[in-house]
Amino acid sequence: MLEAIRGARTTVLLESYIWKSDELGEQFKQALIDAAARGVDVYVIYDAFANMVVPRAFYDLPAPIHVLRYPFVHAKTFTFNIRHLGRDHRKILVVDDEIGFVGGFNIGSLYATEWRDTHLRLVGPAVWDLRNAFVDFWNGKRKAHHPILPDPGSDVWDPHIRPARNVPSHMLFPIRGIYLQAIDRARRNIFITQAYFIPDEEMLDGLLAAARRGVDVRIIVPAASNHVLTDWLSRGFYTTLLAGGVTIWMFENAMVHAKTATIDGEWTTIGTANIDRLSLTGNYEINLEVYDRDVAAQMERVFATDLTNCRQLTLDEWSVRPWYSRLGERILAPLRPLL
Repeated sequence: MLEAIRGARTTVLLESYIWKSDELGEQFKQALIDAAARGVDVYVIYDAFANMVVPRAFYDLPAPIHVLRYPFVHAKTFTFNIRHLGRDHRKILVVDDEIGFVGGFNIGSLYATEWRDTHLRLVGPAVWDLRNAFVDFWNGKRKAHHPILPDPGSDVWDPHIRPARNVPSHMLFPIRGIYLQAIDRARRNIFITQAYFIPDEEMLDGLLAAARRGVDVRIIVPAASNHVLTDWLSRGFYTTLLAGGVTIWMFENAMVHAKTATIDGEWTTIGTANIDRLSLTGNYEINLEVYDRDVAAQMERVFATDLTNCRQLTLDEWSVRPWYSRLGERILAPLRPLL
């Protein structure tokens, strides 16, 4: 990503949920400043809520860089309508309309060196989908002092790569739909890697139905994530999943933050959305659906490598967990629809 920004000739569009002001964050900041100094048009979007612990002055990038701060609260926040409560959880970089990046990586040294994550790099016409996602958000959320970004159509249709964008302000949540459809089609295997796994009833039923028809359903989750509450909520599903034939693999000694799945050696999704309520029916998110056997094979190899750092959780082991763990799961269960 830094190499792409440093080589930019015309435009840089950067959108990040979290952007830390640490050493790596400073490298990104300087790369953007240098790009603008050589005449590149630079546009930046970041989420205010996710970066509350970062000094706001860090994001005061010098002109002519354009910065859109998605606010912590806005006029419609207190309506408590789901359409207006979502955060901008996306991570997008588009350079010169030729190179694009999307996936789980936030910007910061921790995420680059200690967390296990997955990003997708695109080159060619499919980059338009990421540009279009950025442009639509920018033009829809910009203030009077922000310029309007041009919104050209695309003369190329690539059936192998399809974007799915959750847009809560318009009640559009297609990412959940692409997961459900792909899970229902599965015949051989479903390999899911998720940082925060809190499936709704329909997705849970889909995974269990796949396991019943003989599909090898495996889910990698963190042994311990950076959100303890999410861990407890996720564990409330383990008994049902394990009893239903789904295998659960606990990624150890590092935070796995990837949001990926690959099915039957044909279908893959890589993006920003977790399998939880916040991502699937709340936040601004973007996932790409990729119909490509080579990409699926690569993701299966990645999954196999990750399994070597995992401990399989068995039903026997889970059945003898401490009583206070069971109690905590029951107490927290009503929070599942909120997270």
